[in-house]
Amino acid sequence: MFESKYNKVLTIILIIVIVAIVLLLSFLTFDYIKKVNNTKQASNFVNSFQSEIENSNSNNEIANENVTNSTTETPEENMTLNSNETQINNGSSGSSSSSENKKKYQGLTVVGTMKIPAINLEYPIVEETSTTALEKALVALYPNGDNLNQPGNTVIIGHNYRNGQFFSNLKKLSNGAKIYVTDFRGKSITYEVYNKFEALSTDASFYGRDTNGLPELTLSTCTDTNNDQRTIIFAKQI
Repeated sequence: MFESKYNKVLTIILIIVIVAIVLLLSFLTFDYIKKVNNTKQASNFVNSFQSEIENSNSNNEIANENVTNSTTETPEENMTLNSNETQINNGSSGSSSSSENKKKYQGLTVVGTMKIPAINLEYPIVEETSTTALEKALVALYPNGDNLNQPGNTVIIGHNYRNGQFFSNLKKLSNGAKIYVTDFRGKSITYEVYNKFEALSTDASFYGRDTNGLPELTLSTCTDTNNDQRTIIFAKQI
């Protein structure tokens, strides 16, 4: 009688353990699949974004070269060429600072993309600063400048999901690591990490630091152990 009840208890415990293991494995599998899909989607967007920028720049160079080489046309033809050249120089090819000409990523306005080969990071950078934006992409702040890849310090913030997404591996960067940023205008800059430290989440004293008129980046994310602490990366143009 006692053994029968004991066996039933063990059976129930075993069933609970098995169900718990199945649920845990299901959660881990779902989280892994979500991570892979999100990373792939972001990477595909970055590569597509940069390909379009390169094609646009190449077309502009060809158009400008054609205009420069066309020196034997009649005055009427020259007037047409001058008009076309003005359109090119004014950014009629689609390179404009207006929001209408910026690409969208999951409904967010993209100001550029970032690649950090040392930690296999490829993500879009968006201009919105909402909680929703932080859940989907990297977010740009301009405390001492007016746009991405412009003189001054640009702060890029991203979540530490502790699973490899966004800035989860920021802590692994060392001085000398390269960061590649392409903005929506088509300008690409290579930055190099020169400082890494931890700071309180309330400390923004270094956001507006003097960059001697050059573009710099500050990357920021939560530490692995404390949401009140931030891993901070400084990088400068090379």
